[in-house]
Amino acid sequence: MAEHAAAAERIRSVLVINVSRIGDTLLATPALRALAHAFPEAELTCLAHPKRAEVLEHLPFLARVGRIDKRVAALLGRGPGRRFDLAFVYGFDRTLVSYALRVARRVVAFRQQSAALDARLAPAVAAPEPLSRHAVFMRLALVEPLGIAPAGLRLAYQVTEEERAWARKTLAALRPAAMPCIGLQVASFPTKAFRDWPVESFAELARGIRARWPEAHFLIFGGAEEKTRTRWLAGELGDAATNFAGTLSLRQSAALMSHTHLYVGVDTGPTHVMGCFDIPLVVMYHCHSPSRLLGPLEHPCFYPVDHPHAHPCPEETPMAAIGVDTVFAAVERALHEHPPRP
Repeated sequence: MAEHAAAAERIRSVLVINVSRIGDTLLATPALRALAHAFPEAELTCLAHPKRAEVLEHLPFLARVGRIDKRVAALLGRGPGRRFDLAFVYGFDRTLVSYALRVARRVVAFRQQSAALDARLAPAVAAPEPLSRHAVFMRLALVEPLGIAPAGLRLAYQVTEEERAWARKTLAALRPAAMPCIGLQVASFPTKAFRDWPVESFAELARGIRARWPEAHFLIFGGAEEKTRTRWLAGELGDAATNFAGTLSLRQSAALMSHTHLYVGVDTGPTHVMGCFDIPLVVMYHCHSPSRLLGPLEHPCFYPVDHPHAHPCPEETPMAAIGVDTVFAAVERALHEHPPRP
């Protein structure tokens, strides 16, 4: 511990490179927080995917958020000198690791399957086996060899006051009396479509909720890829729903999510964003990636609905095996234990 304290005093600038999707970007925020606590005098910079970096903006423990990809990284950092005392690189892209080696005096990364590259890392960390531990601890594994302990396991996202005001105004214009206001995320991204619960099941669930809570209003979130499903669902629910899929920025979606009374969705990036808020969260998980591996940690009102088949299971195992009644029971419990407030 004394050695780590002495090293922390010498570290003034730390770089973290994490070029990944929304969920994987957020799953590294506990590791970022741990670094900020371990090096309290250091300026912490995180470089992320150009289309995902916005999820890290305004986090209090980051001094700077930037954007990078392997194409840009190949051209950067070729001048003299080192800008950072210490760097951490997530993933297995040699271009990004090579960039970090050009701009930092010491670089920590998972082993890159290149003896020459690994020899320049300090250290080259053995990556945990896939799905061997919770995804947050998979990311914390990169900082563990330096004796850095977690400083909380909750994912982090920061909504600004301007975004909050916009969300309140937007929701007030839709249906001011809506109680509860429920967010729906009906699909994951295309390469993880096996996680998707049938949209027909979402419609049946929403009808059951309306029967129990007649004033309930649904906000349908999602991207352009799932417009066919979200439009169909919006048509089924009529004036009980507002379809925002494909019309909002990521930060606008997050701002609206932070003002809902309940969120029901599948395991995907926006669900990780929602896990940053103290709002009841009902999430359906595929047996290939159950809640014990991907669910939000230290969340005060998390209601996971795991697939009835045991982990591990083939990706082809249908999510339709999760019954609507099972999800409705989780919704009912969530709203009973956390009654919606205006």
